[in-house]
Amino acid sequence: MGKQFDAMLPQHEAFIRQQHIFFVGSAPLSEEGHVNISPKGHDSLRILSPNRVAYLDLTGSGNETSAHIDENRRITIMFCAFEGAPNILRLYGTGTVVLPDTPEWGELYPLFTPLPGARQIIEIDVHLVQTSCGYSIPFMSYTGERETLQRWSVQQGEAGLKKYWHEKNRKTIDGMPTPLGSKLI
Repeated sequence: MGKQFDAMLPQHEAFIRQQHIFFVGSAPLSEEGHVNISPKGHDSLRILSPNRVAYLDLTGSGNETSAHIDENRRITIMFCAFEGAPNILRLYGTGTVVLPDTPEWGELYPLFTPLPGARQIIEIDVHLVQTSCGYSIPFMSYTGERETLQRWSVQQGEAGLKKYWHEKNRKTIDGMPTPLGSKLI
C-alpha cells in the first residue's frame, strides 16, 4: 500500500536524484480538455526544499503543462524505479510558470546546467508526497541521454526557437493560451 507524507524525506530526495526520467501530469478544468502526461529527461530537476522542486522545461511540440498551471495550478510529478529496488514516488502540488526575463528566472536558472532550448521553469510547491510499491514496473537500463533536442535547439538559434514557440507553443491542443504564448504576442 502507498504511504503519504507532508514533505519529502531525505530518502525520497535521494531516490529522486538517482532517477534519469520523471513524468509530469496536468489537466485543464474543462471535462472536455485533455489530460497531459509528459516525460522529462536530462539533469533538469532541482530539489529546492522538502516542499519545493523546480524543473527546467525544454522546447517541445506542445506546451500543455504551462497552460494548465496558469489556469488551475495543479501538477503531479511521478518517478519510477527502473533499476534497483521497486518504487514509485509522486509529488502532488501547485505549480508556477517562470519565464525568462523575470526576477524569478534570475533566481532559479543559475541552479540548472544550461541546456539549449530552455523555454521556462516550472516551480512546484509540494503539498503531498506519496510512495507506492512499483512491483509491476519493468527493469530497464539507462544507456545515456538523447542529444537530438539539444542539437536541434542549437541549430534553430534564438530566433528560430522564438519562431517555433510562436507557431507551436502559444496554445494547447485544447486552444488554451500559454504563459509563453502571452509573452510572445
